[in-house]
Amino acid sequence: MHTFLETERLALRQFTLEDVDCLVELNSDPDVVRFATIDKQVDPASIQTQILPKWLQHYEDYEGYGFWAAIEKSSQTFIGWFLFRPAVHAPYFDPALAEPTDIELGYRLRKDSWGHGYATEGSKALIQKGFSELGAKRILAVVFSVNVASIRVLEKSGLHLDMQFIDKHTGQEVVLYALNHC
Repeated sequence: MHTFLETERLALRQFTLEDVDCLVELNSDPDVVRFATIDKQVDPASIQTQILPKWLQHYEDYEGYGFWAAIEKSSQTFIGWFLFRPAVHAPYFDPALAEPTDIELGYRLRKDSWGHGYATEGSKALIQKGFSELGAKRILAVVFSVNVASIRVLEKSGLHLDMQFIDKHTGQEVVLYALNHC
């Protein structure tokens, strides 16, 4: 299996069609998908025929970008995923908010992995790789303003509040965090 990126405790690898059960389990926890706006289906057929093919296509369309399965190295356990893709593909981004070189950062982790620093560790590693190897100019992340835990992860990862706006799909207040390459 191709490992995209390793940190001290995580291996981020490409998804395969064999990861359906991992995503079903992840998306089945209402607390995990509470603030999710994308790809939160729990039906195995939908994950296999809609979500995973879309994610696999990112690897071909954008070398170095996409959705990455997060594996805890010590146990070899799937703990969730990280997203690192051109921001122009984010469904909630107004094209006026993102430049073609902007990269969207996101993650979804199993609840038993929360509070262990995995989200920050994976985010920092992706940001570093994006700036040093992939030519990213700016990293963006959008979260609901009530999602305090994710905001804290973004801040610990070096991103700063850029703007607040109302999401046109949900009507909820969201915040855009950003980090520019020096």
